[in-house]
Amino acid sequence: MKNTILYSLVYFLFIGNILAQQTPSPKQTNDYSIEGATAHLGNGQIIENSLIMFSKGKISFVGSANTRIARAGTVINAKGKHVYPGFIAANSSLGLAEIDAVRATKDYDEVGSMLPHIRTIIAYNTESKVIETMRPNGVLMAQITPRGGSISGTSSVVQFDAWNWEDASIKTDDAIHLNWPSNFSRGRWWLGEDPALKPNKNYVKNITKIKEYFFKAKRYLNSKKTNKNLPYEALKNVFKGTQKVFIHVNGKNRITDAINLFHELTIKNIVIVGGAEAEKVAPLLKSNNIPVVIERAHRLPSSEDEDYDLPFRSAKTLTDAGLLVGLGMNGSMERMSTRNLPFYAGTYAAYGLTKEQALQLITLNNAKILGIDKFTGSLEVGKDATLFISEGDALDMRGNILLNAFIQGRKLSLETHQTKLWKRYTNKYKN
Repeated sequence: MKNTILYSLVYFLFIGNILAQQTPSPKQTNDYSIEGATAHLGNGQIIENSLIMFSKGKISFVGSANTRIARAGTVINAKGKHVYPGFIAANSSLGLAEIDAVRATKDYDEVGSMLPHIRTIIAYNTESKVIETMRPNGVLMAQITPRGGSISGTSSVVQFDAWNWEDASIKTDDAIHLNWPSNFSRGRWWLGEDPALKPNKNYVKNITKIKEYFFKAKRYLNSKKTNKNLPYEALKNVFKGTQKVFIHVNGKNRITDAINLFHELTIKNIVIVGGAEAEKVAPLLKSNNIPVVIERAHRLPSSEDEDYDLPFRSAKTLTDAGLLVGLGMNGSMERMSTRNLPFYAGTYAAYGLTKEQALQLITLNNAKILGIDKFTGSLEVGKDATLFISEGDALDMRGNILLNAFIQGRKLSLETHQTKLWKRYTNKYKN
């Protein structure tokens, strides 16, 4: 009996080791100097033949390799290569679901409609096999966002080299997420209703519910509380202006309605997510200093009378209007597709943006929108050494071949389940 128990424990430990994600790297103790690469700083600037040094997880020098300065620690010769800040995915549900076809692995949506107190960081799974596949493409951080309901819950920003959610979090509870009501609806065919798209008769009613909820929360927070209301408590920092509200909304009129409502609520720290037709209200967004997190470029126009390539040009249009624009990942197969984040940015570069502007969508712009730009998002002295070296252009899948990657100075393993299979079957068929 004892032997059976012992063998069972050994078996489960072995299986757990096979299934587990890469072991997180230890804290940086050895300094690094990356010399000779083309450095894309993430703020629109490029340094040819650069020198980047970092120590104890922070960048200590950024400049030309011609500078007469002693190289620190291990010197990496990156001549002919490219250095980038780690890419940041906004509006992603990474780590909240593993297999779309297995309901038990999904934890991004809770029962209920008004759930500002639901925190994604608690459910975030650092052992996700999907997360592991982000790093070989340079995606090293993400905003972990809830889905569903009117108020989905609270997101947090994480880095992708951690033992648990406490280690992973780089900004906890950064924003509340609200799904704006649709002004069109379809009938419930299973109840015999007409399934055709038609105006939503409850649109105004649904907006009123949101408005009343926020006003009730405000009254509660300004009153002498006897019984604690956790959902209302979760909105405290929103009214203080220290926590953002990400409003998931598309359509010119709906975006305008959302801005007007939050102006009435005296909540100014908001972000538009999705933002189809945002270009039609760009002056309103700019005057209110409201950023926009746009969707992936690889999508169809939202209406029949739009140009076929309007989704590809949206980043250029909004950037030219003077808006702060980031790139999010909401949509079909969003968790698996997040590894393609740099290539979506590359598509925007093919349709008007410069390569450095497109890079900013997933580096400094996203960092600013998520409130983490003081310590990450660009290659600057004093910021986290979260960066990578690529063979070529990291926004092009032909050049996005990572040689080294670091998170807060820790050197990462770029091995994943997929790369192991690739090597295995390459060996099988190479002859």
